[in-house]
Amino acid sequence: MITCYLRYVIDPYKIDQFEEYAKMWIPLVNKFEGTHHGYWLPYEGANNIAIALFSFPSLKAYEEYRMKIAQDEDCQKAFKFKEETRCIKSIERSFMKPLLE
Repeated sequence: MITCYLRYVIDPYKIDQFEEYAKMWIPLVNKFEGTHHGYWLPYEGANNIAIALFSFPSLKAYEEYRMKIAQDEDCQKAFKFKEETRCIKSIERSFMKPLLE
């Protein structure tokens, strides 16, 4: 299994738009055979950092997901929403393997 860790720098004045964007992606990752573990939005402390975690069985499965989302209409709507609202300033992506035992 491989888990994608996303660290977002968001516009703190557009948290509602970011939350709407995040809610679009949870079912989309699941639709393409990933497991979305959710988003963590600012609460206390830094008001411009959000986190997301989702997993795929392998890096190959993640790469296939990336190819599929490029063609998916609902994914394209989510990408367009992000661009129109400009709620995200930057994204840092890392891949990790879980140690569960």
